[in-house]
Amino acid sequence: MFIQGLSPILWLIVALSILKLPAWKACPVALVISFVIAWQCFDMALPDVMTGILEGAAMAVWPILGVIVAAIFAYNLTVHTGGMDKIKDMLSSVSTDKRMLILIIAWGFGGFLECMSGFGTAVAIGASMLVAVGVTPISAVTVSLLSNAAMSSYGSVGLPLTTLAKLTNFDPLQIASYTAIQLSPMMILMPFIMILAFGGIKALKSMIPACIVGGFGFCVPSLIAATTLGASLAGIAGAVCSMSALVIYAKKFPVHDPEYEIDDYDENFSITPGEAVRAWLVFILIFVFLIGSSIPAVAAVLGTINTKIMIYTGPDAAPTNFQWVTTPTIIFVSAVLSGLINNATLGDMASVLSRTVKTLIPTFITIITIIATARIMGYSGMTMAVAAATVAATGTLYPFISPLIGSIGAFITGSATSSCVLLSKLQVDSALAIGLGESAQAWIAAANATGSCVGKIISPQSIAIGAAAVGAFGVEGQLMKIAVKVYIPFILIIGCVIYFGQALI
Repeated sequence: MFIQGLSPILWLIVALSILKLPAWKACPVALVISFVIAWQCFDMALPDVMTGILEGAAMAVWPILGVIVAAIFAYNLTVHTGGMDKIKDMLSSVSTDKRMLILIIAWGFGGFLECMSGFGTAVAIGASMLVAVGVTPISAVTVSLLSNAAMSSYGSVGLPLTTLAKLTNFDPLQIASYTAIQLSPMMILMPFIMILAFGGIKALKSMIPACIVGGFGFCVPSLIAATTLGASLAGIAGAVCSMSALVIYAKKFPVHDPEYEIDDYDENFSITPGEAVRAWLVFILIFVFLIGSSIPAVAAVLGTINTKIMIYTGPDAAPTNFQWVTTPTIIFVSAVLSGLINNATLGDMASVLSRTVKTLIPTFITIITIIATARIMGYSGMTMAVAAATVAATGTLYPFISPLIGSIGAFITGSATSSCVLLSKLQVDSALAIGLGESAQAWIAAANATGSCVGKIISPQSIAIGAAAVGAFGVEGQLMKIAVKVYIPFILIIGCVIYFGQALI
C-alpha cells in the first residue's frame, strides 16, 4: 500500500520537476489520483471521499486564501498609492554600500514583505529593488532567495504554521515556538551566507558586525514573539526589529568601500514624517491590529464570532470551525483604511482588488486542490501507510530526515503552506509510529515547516519568480547551482537540530 499511498506525491514530483507543469495544473491531477486511490484501494466510502474534498476546499478558502488575497491586495494598494516607491527611497537613503543595502532591503524589508504577504512577493520586490540600486541581477535574486527561505514559515502572517497547527490539532503557540527554536541557526547564519554569496570572503570581512546585528536582530525577537504571541506576529516582529537595528547600525557605523559603493543615488532625498507614516501605514495598522487581537481577552471575544459546520461524514468527523474576525479580516480592513487615508477612492480599491483576484486564480486552484488532496490522504489512511513504510526504513533515525521530507514538499509545491498541508499528517503519523510522545510529535510536525524553509532555497517556482522580476531569463540553472550549495549544509544542520533536540523538549 506504500506506493498507492505515495502516488499523489510521486505524481507531483514528476509533474513539477520533470514535466515542468505549473502547480495549478499538476495539483488537480493529484486530487483525482488521491480520490481514486482512497476509494478503490483504501476502501473509503464514496460519500466520505466527496465530503472530505469539500472540507478541504472550505478550509482552503477560509482562512488560507483569505489571507493570501488580503495580503497581496494590501501590497498592491500600497504600490498604487505610491507608498512603495517612498519606502524604497527611504531604505536606499540609509547607506550607499551595496552589502549594507542587501541586508536592509533583502533581509530586513524582504523579510517583512515575506511575513506580511508571502507567495513570492518578497523575492520579486527585494530582487528588483536591489537591481535598482546597482546589484547585479544574479546576485540580487540569489540573496533574495536566501533571505526568503530563512523565514518562509512565517509568510503570510504565519499562515504555514497556523495551517499546520490546525491540520495536526496541536497548540498553535507550541508549533510556533518549536519552529522558531528549530529555525534559529538558519536565522542567525543566513545574513553571513547572503554576503558570502554576493561577494565571497572579501565582501564579508568588514560586514561581520552588521551580519550579527541582522541575524540576532531577527532571531531573538521572533523567538520571543513566537513563544508569547504565536506565529502571526513572530516573523513580523523579527523583521521589524532586524530592519530597525540594521538601519541604526548603518547610520551609527557607516561602511565605506569604493568597490561596493552604489553608482547612482539621490543625495537630496527627503521625506516628511507624515509622508513616511502614510507610506508605511498599512503595515503599521496590520501590526497594531494583530497585537491587539492577540490579547487573550480580545482574542476570546473575537473567537466567539464563528460558524461551525459539519462537512466531513466519515469516522471521527468533527465540525469545521470558521472564525470570521481573524487575520484575513484584519489585513483587509487595514488595507482599506490605509487606502482611504492615502486618497485612494473606493473605485481605485475595487479595481486593485479585482486585479489581485484575477492574478491569483492559479494560486486558488493550487491551494484548494492541494489541501483537498491532503485531507483525503489523511482520512483514507494513505499518509499512515506512507509513514509506516518510512519508519520501517529509518526507525528511530526518522527525526533526522523529517526536515528533508518537509523540504521536498516545498521544492515540489513552491510553498511552505502547501508543504505543511501535504505532509504534516505524514510527519505526525511517523512520529507516532516510532513511539514519540505528544510533545515530540509536535516537534516533528514543526520540523516539516522548518524543512520547508530550507526547501524554498531550491524551489524552482521561487527561482523563476526572482529571475522574472529582474528580467534575467535563462539563468535559472545557474541560480539552482548556487542554491544547492546552500541547501545541502542547511538541511544537514537542521536534521541534527531536530534529531538531538527531540530529547530536550
